Amino acid sequence: MKVHSKKLVLASILLLVLTFFIVSCGLTGKKSSSLDEDEEQDLIVVGFSQPGAESSWRVALTDSVMESFTEERGYKLIYKDGKSKQDNQIKDIRTFIQQDVDYIVLSPIVETGWDTVLSEAKAAGIPVIICDRNVVVENESLYTAFVGSDFKAEGDAAIAELESMLSLEEDASKELNIVHIQGTIGSSAQLGRSGALERALEKHPDWKVTYEACGEFTKAKGREIMTTALEEVGPENIDVIYCENDEEAYGAIAAMNEAGVSYGSDSGIKVISFDAMNTALVMCMEGQISVEVECNPLQGPYIYKLISRLEKGEAVPKITYVKEQHFTKDNLTAQFIEKRKF
Repeated sequence: MKVHSKKLVLASILLLVLTFFIVSCGLTGKKSSSLDEDEEQDLIVVGFSQPGAESSWRVALTDSVMESFTEERGYKLIYKDGKSKQDNQIKDIRTFIQQDVDYIVLSPIVETGWDTVLSEAKAAGIPVIICDRNVVVENESLYTAFVGSDFKAEGDAAIAELESMLSLEEDASKELNIVHIQGTIGSSAQLGRSGALERALEKHPDWKVTYEACGEFTKAKGREIMTTALEEVGPENIDVIYCENDEEAYGAIAAMNEAGVSYGSDSGIKVISFDAMNTALVMCMEGQISVEVECNPLQGPYIYKLISRLEKGEAVPKITYVKEQHFTKDNLTAQFIEKRKF
């Protein structure tokens, strides 16, 4: 009996120790899980909707925003690619609203058609920051602020540089024939850059557009349009190609290379382009592209500063334009290009 009692007591002690160990481990696990959840809840959640990744410029903008809103800085970024369709972006914004994010950052593919979904975001109490391209809505209180480029100023800078170049030529008063490769129709970039050319045509009766088509900001479309223009208009009837971004310019240049057409600052067809990505700047420095107007994709830090101020309850400006420049081969060096981040 005594032996049996001792065995029973020992078994009971072992069972208690094992139970305590299991419970302790379970409590520890739950505590760690709770801490993780608390840390997750402490992060400020930002939903970011992009039109797509159709160019290196667009990728640079995405990288800039992602680098600005990190967990180390107290943020969780949810990124959505609209696949070049406004309907997709609208669905993405509605998903952000359902997820109850703290902020929405929208880079709109076109200016119009956002009133309804932005009204839904406002009703949910979620501030919306518009970046890159702006929106046109009936009530501007539907978004908190805009960060991006002054596309009108970009276009005007390109035209001013072209006028300056033409004024130095011997036959400055000759008729100027232009191929216009437009960006995505209805986008802020297209409207601003096309608008500058349209005003220039009114100012200069001897300027005319001999071929015009939408390149959708892509190299493939730029190449296709330029190939058609060379066939239908003829290189002898083209003096300037006005490309509304670098990808279109790359495509147009590829088409001219294939056709054996002369182009560049010193002779042949002048190429005007926007974005000023590093590859394009090298081509500008070498004289292949006559004018490069910068469109700065490094907008993440600007957006970060705005949201940081909103988090503190501070007022923010409705419009913030990013810093930009324009270039010709005369004001570019290899050292300058190497230092740039895009």
